[in-house]
Amino acid sequence: MLFTRLSDDLFKPLASPSRAFNAVLLLHLHAKVFGDTAEPLRKSELLAAIGDFSADFAQGEIADDEATPVDPVERRSAVYRRLLEAGWLVERRERYVPVVEFDPEARMLVEELARLDRGETRSYGGAVLDVLGSLESATANPAERSEALVNAAKSSRAFLSHLRSLAGSMRKIEERILREADQSSAFRLYFDEFVARHLVSDYRTLHTRFNPFRFRSGIVREAGRALRDPLTILALAEAGFREGRAPDAEAAERAVRADLTEILAIFEGLDRHLDVVAEIVARLERRIAVALRYMDHRDSDRIERTAAALRAVAALDAEALDRMPAAQVSLLRAPIGEPHLYSPRMRRPPIESEPLPEFHTDPAVEAFIAAKDAFRRRVSVTPERVVAFVEGKLGRGRAIRGSQIAIADVDEFVVFQRLREIDVLFDGVLSSRYRLSRVAGRVSNGWLDCPDFLVERHSGRAG
Repeated sequence: MLFTRLSDDLFKPLASPSRAFNAVLLLHLHAKVFGDTAEPLRKSELLAAIGDFSADFAQGEIADDEATPVDPVERRSAVYRRLLEAGWLVERRERYVPVVEFDPEARMLVEELARLDRGETRSYGGAVLDVLGSLESATANPAERSEALVNAAKSSRAFLSHLRSLAGSMRKIEERILREADQSSAFRLYFDEFVARHLVSDYRTLHTRFNPFRFRSGIVREAGRALRDPLTILALAEAGFREGRAPDAEAAERAVRADLTEILAIFEGLDRHLDVVAEIVARLERRIAVALRYMDHRDSDRIERTAAALRAVAALDAEALDRMPAAQVSLLRAPIGEPHLYSPRMRRPPIESEPLPEFHTDPAVEAFIAAKDAFRRRVSVTPERVVAFVEGKLGRGRAIRGSQIAIADVDEFVVFQRLREIDVLFDGVLSSRYRLSRVAGRVSNGWLDCPDFLVERHSGRAG
């Protein structure tokens, strides 16, 4: 577990009075100072970087107590010792030069903190295509790219985890917006926190023809096909066992089936999570739209015109109203009409499914297809059919002339007329079993008139 590997005092800087400064300092060191460098930094370079970063902060933001030095040089050393003693940094010497780097376990934690700081904005299309690409790669070449299946399952779990936490994050922002008394602050929370930070970046594309979930059916189809194909599962399991991801072949096969089943279950059940997200988004957008509507300045001119029309109508007597055409009474045209009304977001209509019609084939058509298949079998000459014909005519003998073969029906004639090329028929497959030679005389049996020939078994093949 993570907490058995971390220092006991690791979270002390993140729980002290200067925790805000310590957090941004750790993120700055992780992203800017250490960055992509593979080598540890000299201690002097790290102290200089801490000093430059601390120059933009006040003493009260950096100090934990009165013992924290005010002098910038001494203060950077105090901040460095704070992170070193807590276990975030590790100091050692290389050829008498002190160097510093992140503790390996602490680096994993600061990477997660950096991910949280960047926010939870995700791309639906990117996540779906990532899973589809990995899954297709694994099923197309299971012997060489079985690791892609593991990556597809991992991406599916990460995407499902994001969807599960997305609704909770949205509800939390919604509560903060509702508690906000100042409308400008509420709008800032909505756009800065909800839209830019927690709402999915390509959420709007879910309602267009470029919907990223158009690839979801491909994922379900690929995962289902792989689960039903024992050869694909066997190849993936053998590759997983060969690459050391399972102790034996049985465990590797169980892992392959578990990954495919998990991918299939996740992408078949995404609609429930998406419906929850859609409800929260629609509710928040409706609240913001209502707030904006009542924030608008009232049209005082329109109000005055309406009031003047009402006073004018009230001043008229009944006879004047009867003589006045209805079209001249301005009150009959509503000052506020349908174009001014707010239209809430419509819920996504459910997909209606219709049972597939059952098609019944005409028995006459089926009989015609069966007759064509039977005719094709009768006129097709195969090695098995030739061997059966020759062996039936030879019996226990070793050779037979063509003129000695009696033709009983059309089926025998179809085979007989190909015996003259038995040595080269079917790419010479039968040449190892029979030998063909020309003899004097002719074959004339009412079916065929041709030079006579002799078919004989090779030695050792006599019945």
